[in-house]
Amino acid sequence: MISVRVGEQEIHIGDTIRVHNKVVEGAKTRIQIFEGILIRLRGRDVNKTFTVRKIGAAGIGVERTWPLDSNSIVKIDVKKKTTGVRRSKLYYLRDLTGKSATRV
Repeated sequence: MISVRVGEQEIHIGDTIRVHNKVVEGAKTRIQIFEGILIRLRGRDVNKTFTVRKIGAAGIGVERTWPLDSNSIVKIDVKKKTTGVRRSKLYYLRDLTGKSATRV
């Protein structure tokens, strides 16, 4: 199983995570939370990135990719751990709709 250590916890492919991201709008900064399923980890060392997918409004899938060592990431929370993922990339979730797209 592919995993990476973030702070004190370890995240695995298929985990439901919450990424707390710092967003700058003009002179103000705020924290935006993006919650979804971790579908991809790629790269090595400093170039490591991860992709999170969620189902947004009107059932449209939204994916975001961040560098793991990004300054804009405040913290990453693991909301739900996965148990039976047998793939390193969960691209098949892109073709699913409804509840089946959010369960791994």
